[in-house]
Amino acid sequence: MPDCDAAVAFYRDVLGMRVLSPPYVMKGDAIREDMGQLVSDPTMKAAIVGFDDDGDRVLEVIEYLGVDGGDQRNAAPITDHGLSHVGLICEDLDATRSQLEAKGVRFLVDGIADVARVRTTWFVDPWGVVFILVEKSKPQRPYFSQWD
Repeated sequence: MPDCDAAVAFYRDVLGMRVLSPPYVMKGDAIREDMGQLVSDPTMKAAIVGFDDDGDRVLEVIEYLGVDGGDQRNAAPITDHGLSHVGLICEDLDATRSQLEAKGVRFLVDGIADVARVRTTWFVDPWGVVFILVEKSKPQRPYFSQWD
């Protein structure tokens, strides 16, 4: 992320996530030991956001302070290899989409699809991370088990 504070504000204010660990700077030997082989200068501002009832299902929001990043994610097609999107389950897809549209969220599709016994719609955050909103046809079952 180019701006950890702005990303946390988006995930909190627009998507309704809870800030589980507010933005703070991580630097020094411990973070170098953890990530120094991955990033030339792993000094970062980091935060964790999630939902009240989701335990350890969280998003880590990281802004690397000593290394320039790019915005290639914005130009990457969804078919590129690797992680393509984040799934979020909601109870009322129509209402959720309307609320997000009112907050200026950019949707990637015109409407809502019915597929594999779930309803879906796709949007992107300001940094190019793609999300799918999913409404289950059988709320008591896990997402992957909607078929009889």
